[in-house]
Formats: sequence, C-alpha cells, structure tokens
Amino acid sequence: MSRRLARQTALEILYQIDITKSTLEYAIENTPAETPLDCSDREFAHSLVTGVIARLPEIDGIIAQFAKDWKVERMAYIDRNILRLATYELKYLDDVPIKVSVNEAVELAKKFSDQKAAKFINGILGTVVDYVSEGENE
Repeated sequence: MSRRLARQTALEILYQIDITKSTLEYAIENTPAETPLDCSDREFAHSLVTGVIARLPEIDGIIAQFAKDWKVERMAYIDRNILRLATYELKYLDDVPIKVSVNEAVELAKKFSDQKAAKFINGILGTVVDYVSEGENE
C-alpha cells in the first residue's frame, strides 16, 4: 500500500483537470500512474480528487487567505494543485496526521516543482495548519 503514490496520482489528475479543463471522469481514465495502484490506494486517490473538486472554491479561498501577495490563479499549476490536495487533507481528513500531509506536499513539490516551491508550499501550509487547528477548537 502506497499512499504517497496515491497522492501523486491524485495530483496528476488534478493537474490534468486544471490545465485541460477536462471532466473528472476523463482525467481519471487518461492519467497514467507511475506504477499500478492497489484497490485501496486507487480509492484513496479517487477520494482525494473528488474531495478537492467538490470543495474547490472553499479550498482556494483558504489558500488565497494565506498566500500573501499571490493570487491562486497566478500560481504555477503544479504548486496550486499540491496546495489544494494538502489543504483538503488538512481540513477534511482526520485520519491523516498533519505532519504527514505537510511532508507529503513538500515532497511532491520537490519532485514535480523546485526547492523554492517546496519552501513556498511549506510556508503556506504552516498557516493553513494553524487555521484548521483553530477552527477545530471553536
């Protein structure tokens, strides 16, 4: 079982949807995975993608709130989709530890973007973590 690979697959699907404006179904069918996912990982990737898509305006609003001097639509496609994926995990997936979500997002940035993007993503997610944690305490 590899949730890391599932996250990578979810990122590839979100990226494809963002760039091509394709449907969720088309993107899922036409995004090749680096290696085949087992059933539970495929379900996890699918739940990440559908969760992000279903809550996209709210997720982008959270990101915009903490991305000082950056508009979400002006961010690099890959960076904003990494942020979307991680923000969704942080806000809606109680079974994923906060450190894991942030670390996985930073690792995705290192793999698919660059070191500056990894720092940028880590910084934004640090404030998102505080925001999500405060929301749970209210």
